[in-house]
Amino acid sequence: MSMQWLPQLLLSISLLTPLSAFALFEACQDLFPNQQIPSSPQTGRDLCFNSFAVYYSPADKKPIYTVEKLNGERLAAPHPRRTNQFYEEARLPFRERALLADYRGSGYDRGHNAPAGDMTNERAMGQSFSLANTMPQARQNNQGIWAKNVEEPTRQYAKRVDGDVYVFTGSTGKIGSIGNGQVTIPEHLFKLVYEPSKNTAWAYWVENTNDATMSPPITYQDLKEKTGIDFHLPEDVAPLHGKKTNAARQTQQILVGGWYPVFFDEYSPSKIQEVVASIKAGRVSSIQIQYDRNAELAKQLALEIQSQTSLQVSLSQNSPPESKTVTYERNRVTAIIRTK
Repeated sequence: MSMQWLPQLLLSISLLTPLSAFALFEACQDLFPNQQIPSSPQTGRDLCFNSFAVYYSPADKKPIYTVEKLNGERLAAPHPRRTNQFYEEARLPFRERALLADYRGSGYDRGHNAPAGDMTNERAMGQSFSLANTMPQARQNNQGIWAKNVEEPTRQYAKRVDGDVYVFTGSTGKIGSIGNGQVTIPEHLFKLVYEPSKNTAWAYWVENTNDATMSPPITYQDLKEKTGIDFHLPEDVAPLHGKKTNAARQTQQILVGGWYPVFFDEYSPSKIQEVVASIKAGRVSSIQIQYDRNAELAKQLALEIQSQTSLQVSLSQNSPPESKTVTYERNRVTAIIRTK
């Protein structure tokens, strides 16, 4: 038998056996620090992909956690076009899968755990849209605070440091479910960042709500207590607020402060004046204006704010994935306000 069939054979055997909390990840152990697989109180399926791995909960129909191994060389490589083609994970028994229909009309995004933005080849990009890699995530949270203040700072940190950075992403708790498949809506989202060369680890801990705000990172020990997952990092791993590299200081600086969106479906002098007043009162540290199709309005708002204040406004285009039943306000422009 050709060795290329070994992972598929192991997976087929595992799907015929009872579920357990003991994950093997036979085909992708090198994605884990020192090839140490986390211990979780939850039962699940271990799924290997090209650039990430998923420990998946058949009960919740979402990841318990995912893991990636990032480094500057990998992230500096050309990124393929984002596919936006979500698909149901055929390697899972049908009764255990999250379905496309579960998310339709739910009001929740299909939130990536291992982000598409981390993928540097077409196969990995396509695989990242498996529903086994998604969770029901509040829409403004997914497209705003999580993308801009969790995923992007993590990538920037991994680009700056020497060597590999290991990233675990997942969610906990339950505030409801979506679809006929009863996909669990998590209460909190987390992302654990571990840099072995400096033996440093910290975690982002964010509520799964549209109006969630950022708080300083929590320690690895705190994350273990909150999730019940032992990621088997060294016992003496240092927190972010211990010895910090310049990059770590910058990452923490990005995280501190509240976040809230201001929506513009059209030009609104009153909303602009509210934003300008907050800036002049010293309550705003930065503003990013996000848009899909309405670049003209986005630029108009940026120019208006900059003409009345000394704050530089950044623009970001973001096109959410299409769906037959879920519609997006594609002409809407959103000002992401970060408070001091």
